Amino acid sequence: MDPVDIGPMNISPAPKLPVAIWMLGFVSLLMDVSSEMIHSLLPLFMVGTLGASATTVGVIEGLAEALALVVKVFSGHWSDRLGRRKGLALLGYGLGALSKPLFALAGGVGLLVSARLLDRFGKGIRGAPRDALVADLAPPTMRGAAFGLRQSLDTVGAFAGPLLAAGLMVLWAGDFRAVFWVATVPAVLCVLLLAFGVQEPETHAAGKPRPAMGWAALKRLPAAYWAVVAIGAVFTLARFSEAFLVLRAQGCGFSAAQVPLVMVAMNLVYAASAYPFGRLADRVPHRLLLLAGIVVLLLADLVLAAATGPVLLLAGMALWGVHLGMTQGLLATMVADTAPAELRGTAYGWFNLASGVAMLAASVVAGLAWDRLGPAFTFYAGASFAVATLVALLAWRAPRSTL
Repeated sequence: MDPVDIGPMNISPAPKLPVAIWMLGFVSLLMDVSSEMIHSLLPLFMVGTLGASATTVGVIEGLAEALALVVKVFSGHWSDRLGRRKGLALLGYGLGALSKPLFALAGGVGLLVSARLLDRFGKGIRGAPRDALVADLAPPTMRGAAFGLRQSLDTVGAFAGPLLAAGLMVLWAGDFRAVFWVATVPAVLCVLLLAFGVQEPETHAAGKPRPAMGWAALKRLPAAYWAVVAIGAVFTLARFSEAFLVLRAQGCGFSAAQVPLVMVAMNLVYAASAYPFGRLADRVPHRLLLLAGIVVLLLADLVLAAATGPVLLLAGMALWGVHLGMTQGLLATMVADTAPAELRGTAYGWFNLASGVAMLAASVVAGLAWDRLGPAFTFYAGASFAVATLVALLAWRAPRSTL
């Protein structure tokens, strides 16, 4: 019997993320390596070398983070108004790179404050335009994977930086300034990679100015977007500052030298899970994945509340890393899916502001609970907010295309 000719098989290859998405991921990785090399040592440098008080450290950090939050709103707005993303992102990363030598040169608190504020000002400028650029570059069916990849590479930098700093401090006998000088290298490479390795989509490359967008722009953002903002803010209340994870680790028998390694382990889980869950977000309803992420956070809070030794502490930290991998890129994808393309910068700016304010409030509540009721109650409070987020998400009636 002659074989039956069924013709050529048409098997289309699996789509791949644009190279520019990978480049943006490595841009984030390099800047995080640079920033975390400095930030992991900065409190010790300020107190031990410059003679600053703990109160001064707190004030400087509070001012720096508040500045970044406010600037994010304006930078996102301007990226929409100008019709360009890359230029503002490049400016933000450039200011971050410019701040790095100032840390090494600081002979007193004054110059150090200037460096810290310049660094956070740059972060505020680049955040919303960069996220909007990721959304612009990624095919709509691969946005989850794109944000997951960027978040994963960003997190690799977040744990590689402190490890590199710790190794150099041992090698150079505690020379803070030498480590700060080395941190300028990945920052400069980051700027060069963004400048020459990322091309803006044609829709933005023309750069034609657009009409001013005051409150009228906010009215154009749909109800589904504001629902994402609200849920993101409530969710952030459930996951307060990671400083409390550090304190919990120390209270569970880890030495001061071991605590950074515990955080590295948590970030390894985060980095390893962000991209796979980002790809999953392109295939399953967003509501389902977000609900699962909140449940994982709830479990993490309960495990950390009960932890009295290394085993439960590490289990809770691993769950915390998984929930970050499940939800951080997902929330960014949901913003992109619910906001008009021409208003994505504005949308990310307001989303980041709402989440940042919620983070500050959550950290205050966590601190009060820690001081007055004990460490366990801090995590029970986080679990309570996680339950509230679950209820809010279940009550949300959003378009099927969004979730």
